[in-house]
Amino acid sequence: MAQTAREAMTGSAECVGENDSILDAAKRLAELDVGAMPICGEDDRLKGMVTDRDIVVKVLAQGKDPASTTAGELGEGKPVTIGADDSLEEALQTMTDHKVRRLPVIDGHDLIGVVSQGDLATSLPDDKAGELVKAISAGP
Repeated sequence: MAQTAREAMTGSAECVGENDSILDAAKRLAELDVGAMPICGEDDRLKGMVTDRDIVVKVLAQGKDPASTTAGELGEGKPVTIGADDSLEEALQTMTDHKVRRLPVIDGHDLIGVVSQGDLATSLPDDKAGELVKAISAGP
């Protein structure tokens, strides 16, 4: 059973560039069949996350052009992350505290992957996984 974020995470550290268009970001999300991807800066540092919901709510619903809006425009604030060697309990607590379903996994300053709610659900005991789903799904 996985014990750390590094062991539980899935996929590679693919990310959308901060200067990539939202249209390109949407295409990458569709190709990878994922709902969110990290946004990486020109300096290879994590700038945030872009989600399919962000694209709908912050771009399309606002009448912005997805071909001229950049991913970096959606990567506001400091992204919530987890260290590669942090425990799954810490990942669970971070997801619960911030009500997020995915955490970029950082090793030093490098993005090495993403741990998702699903990754934790398969790696944690059932009672802990149930607490996570309930906490994230709860209203404000």
